[in-house]
Amino acid sequence: MATLRIETPPAYAPLLMNTTARYYGAYGGRGSGKSHFFAERLVEDMVYEPGLRGVCIREIQKSLKRSSKQLLEDKIKALGLGNYFQVQEAEIKSRMGGHIIFNGMQDHNAQSVKSLEGYDRYWVEEANALSSRSLALLRPTVRTTPGRKPPQLWASWNPEEKTDPIDHLFRSEDPAMLPGGGVAVQVNYLDNPFFPDDLRAEMEYDKRRDPEKYLHTWRGGYLTYSEKRVFKNYKVVEFDTPANANFRMGADFGFAQDPSVLCRMFIGRWESTGIFNADGTEVMRAVADDTGRVLFIDREAWRIGCDVDHTPALFAGDCPHGKDDPRYWPNPYGDIGVPGALSWPIIADSARPETISYLSRRGFQITGARKGPGSVEEGVNFLKGYDIVIHAIYCPHVADEVRTYSFKVDDTCEPPRVLPKLEDKKNHTIDSARYAVENVSRKRGWFG
Repeated sequence: MATLRIETPPAYAPLLMNTTARYYGAYGGRGSGKSHFFAERLVEDMVYEPGLRGVCIREIQKSLKRSSKQLLEDKIKALGLGNYFQVQEAEIKSRMGGHIIFNGMQDHNAQSVKSLEGYDRYWVEEANALSSRSLALLRPTVRTTPGRKPPQLWASWNPEEKTDPIDHLFRSEDPAMLPGGGVAVQVNYLDNPFFPDDLRAEMEYDKRRDPEKYLHTWRGGYLTYSEKRVFKNYKVVEFDTPANANFRMGADFGFAQDPSVLCRMFIGRWESTGIFNADGTEVMRAVADDTGRVLFIDREAWRIGCDVDHTPALFAGDCPHGKDDPRYWPNPYGDIGVPGALSWPIIADSARPETISYLSRRGFQITGARKGPGSVEEGVNFLKGYDIVIHAIYCPHVADEVRTYSFKVDDTCEPPRVLPKLEDKKNHTIDSARYAVENVSRKRGWFG
């Protein structure tokens, strides 16, 4: 039998000291190691308890790429336990009789959720997204099976709102009062001695530029909503881009502490598919239609401190020209770029004409945006005239900015008063979107 050596941060000790509870929770900010903790515990339990059955759960799981399967595979390899496990396409099997499967709760109803009965470990990832319906279906399923030890429900999540079902379950009262007992810990990057340098750079950027986002994303605070939020007409979902999309691209260039950004989008509408999810909601299809009222943002390229000579690779990935061609550029970071960046016109921040010229000489069809008094406000108002749909996988920074972009607030008033002036921060992808649709807005009369 293997003797595992897992160095666990002290903040997680309460979860290890109580071994008889039914509920275990870890909540807090990004970089705290919550997923790593539970992944290691699950692998360890599989080794020490032959025949143990585990299920990893998300509210929505369209593919195994959106599951913890890869993390578990990495842990098995890092712990030198390859001989104990057989990794298959849809599950992980223990050579001692147990297995781990991966499930999305929205695929289940009151009858089908019974297929999850008889497992020993139920790990709910991104539990803040778990609906009250899903939690109500899941909890009775986590029950003792004759001849087996009592099962455990594990939950890891970044808090969003106090009303989220998982927060209400673990934090509305002492979790020890839960049926069968429970324990929960709040953890953040400060509790993680293995906090990686690349995440630290992201954290420091948010801490300096957006304290509100820092408190939520990195310290595990609840999201705050108020009238100062600029965009309310958006959602973050996965969708397929239609083959006939008329792409519009916008670019913003960063300085030392700001990101360089390229965003791709198209105008369209939703179309019915006639297919329904298990919860009764209809599956909709994105359709390209320049007369539509939906702005789909489906790709982004984003990096802080991007040198000018690395910008072509950030935007377009590998250079299609040979090294002897004057249009050649290197790709030292292995950037993938935004598909079509060399084929479609790009409208960029005109404050950097030297960068625009550099990109033009490398084959990009790029021009500067037309600016003027009130152009920012008019451009933002034009964007607000659309329903904005942001791709959940490919556009994380767009989603962050749209969620947090704010009006200025006069804190000298009581209560504080929201001003009709936009904050000039956390707006690089939003600026890119403004530039991308500039010609559409002018055509529709938004600019003189």
